[in-house]
Amino acid sequence: MTKRGTDEAAAAREAKTMLAKEPVATGTPPKAVRAGVATPSFPQAMPRTKRDCGHFDIRIDRNGGWHYRNSPIGRKELVCLFASVLKRGADGAYWLETPVERGRIDVEDAPFVAVELWWRDCVCEDAPTDRPRQCLTFRTNLDEIVTADAEHPIRVHLCPQTREPRPYITVRPGLEAKINRAVFYELVALAQPETIDGREVLGVWSEGVFFPIDEVPPGETAAGASGVAPPPAAQAAAAE
Repeated sequence: MTKRGTDEAAAAREAKTMLAKEPVATGTPPKAVRAGVATPSFPQAMPRTKRDCGHFDIRIDRNGGWHYRNSPIGRKELVCLFASVLKRGADGAYWLETPVERGRIDVEDAPFVAVELWWRDCVCEDAPTDRPRQCLTFRTNLDEIVTADAEHPIRVHLCPQTREPRPYITVRPGLEAKINRAVFYELVALAQPETIDGREVLGVWSEGVFFPIDEVPPGETAAGASGVAPPPAAQAAAAE
């Protein structure tokens, strides 16, 4: 067996061991030995503290690839299994967490990557009628489906020096997917200008919520900014 196969098998065993553990019930009174013998009273079970396993030696690279002991995990089913128990702490640390134990992992950028975008007319009854009735739904590299809305916002981080865009969408609380370049170009094509706090910005609508992508380029009018040239964010991405 190759080293990669050995490491992947070890990761599979670790996942099976970690995820198979269930909390053990405590405080359950035993059966009476004979009829007429009173069952003793036992205190209520106390919440069980999760065992901290330290670092699991798992890393997610900036392209969404998972590695165990620096070897790629090639089995998508195994990666999805790990991702199903992935959480993020208040301090920004990433954890694989089950009901009984947890361990830290390293994430270079975002744990997921948005690799596909679907556009459709929004048919939600509560969507404001005075805003574009549009829904933007993304598929991640692990086949999770998420629609951009107030609970799953799109954000674009721009480098102050190069204005290189790094777009993300929230998949689960605290967990984001980095929007890949091809999907970001699709967002740019759907962008339209809006005025926010006196500034003209380009962005997209989804589920009645507007998500800014970039400011309208200097010298462009709001009416023609989205149709004449890509915003600086898209230009920076194309220049890579």
